[in-house]
Order: sequence, then C-alpha cells, then structure tokens
Amino acid sequence: MAEVSALERQWRLLQAMIARRNGQNVAELAVELQVSEKTIRRDLVLLQKVGFPLNETVGHKGLKRWKVSAEHGPPAAIRWDEAATLYLGRKLMQPLSGTGLAEAWKSLSRKIELILSDDARKYLDRMAAMWLVTQPAASDYASQGQFIDDLALAIEEHRVTFLTYQSQAATEPVTYDVHPYGIVLHRGSLYLVAYTPHHGEVRHYKVDRISDVDVQTLRFPKPNEFDLESHLSGSFGVYRGTSPKDIHVRVRFAADVARYVQEKRWHASQKLTPQRDGSVIAEFELRATEELKAWVLSFGPKAEVLEPESLRQEIAQEVALLHQMYRPTSARTARRLPR
Repeated sequence: MAEVSALERQWRLLQAMIARRNGQNVAELAVELQVSEKTIRRDLVLLQKVGFPLNETVGHKGLKRWKVSAEHGPPAAIRWDEAATLYLGRKLMQPLSGTGLAEAWKSLSRKIELILSDDARKYLDRMAAMWLVTQPAASDYASQGQFIDDLALAIEEHRVTFLTYQSQAATEPVTYDVHPYGIVLHRGSLYLVAYTPHHGEVRHYKVDRISDVDVQTLRFPKPNEFDLESHLSGSFGVYRGTSPKDIHVRVRFAADVARYVQEKRWHASQKLTPQRDGSVIAEFELRATEELKAWVLSFGPKAEVLEPESLRQEIAQEVALLHQMYRPTSARTARRLPR
C-alpha cells in the first residue's frame, strides 16, 4: 500500500471496523492497513478520544476485538462513516448554493453535527481541509433559490410553466410557456431542459437568465421515453445542435498533452487510440461540435482536428481571426492607412 496520511489511514481504520459487526483485533487491522500494531493502537486511542464510539471487547479465549458501538450514534439506517461522509460532503454542494437541495443538505449536516462531539467535528474539519473544490466562474444562485424550487416542483408534477427568459442574443426578456423535463448542472451552471410548444422542440434555458417562474395548475404529458442522459448523449456539454445524424470527429493530441486527455472521460462515445509518436487520437460521435470546437482551441497547437473537414475549416477561420487580432500594433495600423 502506498504511503498515506495519518488522517486517511485513520479513516480507513474506522471503515474497516464498521464493515465487520463483530469487530477486529489489532493484528488483523494492522495486516489490513499494512502498518504496525503499535500504529493501530495509537490510531484507535485517538479515534476514541475525539468521540467515535469504539470499544474493546474480550471474547472467546480472551481474544480482544475492537468494534464500533451502535448504542450511541446515528440512526440505525446510517453508519458512523456515512454520517461523517455527509458532514464532509458539504463542500460538494457549493455549486448548488441557494437551491432547495443545498438547503436540505445544510439541514442534514446540522443534524449530523448534533451526534458528533466537538472533538469529532474538529477531527473531521481537519480532514475536510485536505480537500478543495474549485469553482471557476461558477454561477451564484443565492437569489434564485425560489425559482429553482418552483422548477423542481414543475418537473416533478409535470406542470406547465411560464418562464420569463432573456437569451444571450436577446435585447429584452421574453415569456414562454414550457414543459419542464429536468435540470442539468454543467460547468458550475444550471440549465433547464424543457419542451417549448411555441417552437415545437426541446430547448435548454440557462437558469442564470431566468427572471421569473410561474408554475400553473395545468399539467402536461411527459413522454415516457424521454431521458436526460440520452437527450444529451450527442452533446459535448449542453448544446445539442441540429444535425440529423451523428458527426464523427477525430482529433490528434500532441504527446505532451496526450496523458492529460487520456486521464479523463470527456464523452460517453470517446475512443482514445495512442500513437507510436506518443500522441493520441480521440474519436467522438456527436450531434453538435460548437462546444468541442472551443475545447480543441483551448489546447492551441497541441490539438489538430483530423475530421470532419467542415470543423477543420471552422477552426482555421477562428485561428485566422485570432492571428489578425494579435498582429503587432504597427502592422494593424499600417493596414488601415490610406495608400
């Protein structure tokens, strides 16, 4: 086992004991965590000191075993490690701050705090400090919590909803009647997926641009076959495009970024093929390439679209515009001077 921090080792120790109702002896725990028995005993004393209900019992033939007591702790349906995980998971809800989900999580966290001692909370806070959830350019929904709760109700009960929305290109907001199907969290922002009778199609509305939500009593029939994951399967994010069939995309990534590309699952359809020169070719089946184009451009000269040719041309045009924009000031000025 690779060397781990004391906090992580103690967390694994707690989980190991919870997993076995009859407990484990020090020797067994030492073997499982691949540390000395002395280290296990020290960790057990520390966990006991900060408030976790660990007890040493004497069983058959005087065999001593450590286990987690169920007499004083969370409800029977929640294990101690689950309660601690809920407490630690507060940071993961930050992108949804202001929503009903985040408020419910806060309420649950407060209940969990009541069953943890001060020392146990301090111990878990130390563990939480080891993790950081970054949210670059994340949306702030503190002022739209009610809107999101209303949309959740409309989705759950299939209620027709009047949505006041101002798209990025619009000069003023417009009110639509929509049939809300679901909400997607993408890159720190929420998007409502809804059928719009006026347009006769399913559209996506960025929640940040919604200024009013009015849920009606009238209900709409939601298609049984509709599924959010399937709906977005051809997207490289949340933009679906209008292509009637899949677009086969091939991109070559240079050797110095190949590992980064291979470390992630960018899309369900991806196929990554390492090349002899260290580069990697990524293939996707998409219905829209707008978001993929921006992603490819973010790699600069380290990424080259091999197909389709139409996407190569779009990127070439973008690069030409960038070249023109970043030409030296003297060259741009000379071009504008009359001959």
